[in-house]
Amino acid sequence: MIIGQIESYNSEKQIGIVKSQDDFFEFDATSWKSSVPPDQGDEVTFNVNDGFVSDMLLVAETMKPVEAVKRRWIATLLALLLGFAGVHRFYLGFYKLGLAQIALTALTQGYGVLWGFIDAVLLFAGHINRDAKNRPLK
Repeated sequence: MIIGQIESYNSEKQIGIVKSQDDFFEFDATSWKSSVPPDQGDEVTFNVNDGFVSDMLLVAETMKPVEAVKRRWIATLLALLLGFAGVHRFYLGFYKLGLAQIALTALTQGYGVLWGFIDAVLLFAGHINRDAKNRPLK
């Protein structure tokens, strides 16, 4: 498999050019295997046989889906119990936000607990639904 990027695609003629490193290859609609039409700038994988491109797929379709690692209920519980210290943000990998919550709590003599409570509500409602690495929460 070769990885490349679509440089151009003419949807009327259904032909295009894909670039891999310094090499350019022509392709047509018969070599396209993805469910969505090709577009300029798409990252693709493909094979070259006798100078012809075959089995062209979007890179996103060849990757495994992102798996959830962190649990929403744990983050919500941490936000309710230790939200003033930003522990739930540390759990989710948002270290700077966690430090900001600690600083806010220290500077406002405890009013930073409101931020933790608001985050708990947002977590419970599903508005905070990804960790720092953009993985979904379980």
